[in-house]
Amino acid sequence: MLQNEEGETTSHLMGMFYRTIRMVENGIKPVYVFDGKPPQLKSGELAKHTERRAEAEKQLEAAQEAGEVENIEKFNKRLVKVTKQHNEECKKLLSLMGIPYVDAPCEAEATCAALVKAGKVYAAATEDMDALTFGTPLLLRHLMASEAKKLPIQEFHLSRALEDTGITQEQFIDLCILLGCDYCETIRGIGPKRAIELIRQHRSIKEVLDNIDLKKYPVPENWLYKEARQLFLEPEVVDLNDIELKWQDPDDEGLVAFMCGEKQFNEDRIRNGAKKLAKNRHGSTQG
Repeated sequence: MLQNEEGETTSHLMGMFYRTIRMVENGIKPVYVFDGKPPQLKSGELAKHTERRAEAEKQLEAAQEAGEVENIEKFNKRLVKVTKQHNEECKKLLSLMGIPYVDAPCEAEATCAALVKAGKVYAAATEDMDALTFGTPLLLRHLMASEAKKLPIQEFHLSRALEDTGITQEQFIDLCILLGCDYCETIRGIGPKRAIELIRQHRSIKEVLDNIDLKKYPVPENWLYKEARQLFLEPEVVDLNDIELKWQDPDDEGLVAFMCGEKQFNEDRIRNGAKKLAKNRHGSTQG
């Protein structure tokens, strides 16, 4: 974690600065999409996040008392919370770097998928497989991973996944709901292998429920699978007619004023980064 002189954690800015430069150097023109409000159905999932956070806080306290350096770092990472201020700072940094961003009205992955489907961008890069459920034709994972991890980038083509499993996009959505999504619980006893067998055989969750032994596979009370399906089929996304993506030259002096003047980062590093951005903006085509 990087801290400036006031001790404020600013690793999110440096991480974004260097990751973005690395992508631009490799001929990629990134667009960042920021989450909007979570759908009402996600409240259960958000409550679980709060529980996990409280648990991590307890474990961090125990690790600090025992002086376990590795565990202190591990639980600290789990407690990093993206605040509104973090997001605003990231947007300011991107504007100064000349990199476009989009504010999603709801789930960022849904807007990413809509941008790919509309041909505005080439692929959605996220660790969240929900982007495929929202219908992105191409998903890239590990694009943002740190170089130290040396993770190969994974490429998922939705059409190939559907072809290989022999199901439609709507059936794929039902499969994802059975496997577990952010909007509703799963049916106890139905794992991945059983779930795909059931969808192939019965073609929809409704038909699955009509044909399985409900004593053996108890369905959660008030199971909102229809509402979850609707959220995947018709998510709230950005108005694509309003989206015009423009990559521009970085504002060197603005970057120095923000990153060095306000955030106390090293000026040479920021100016070198800005030079790389400008050079690659004019010298590369998207591959």
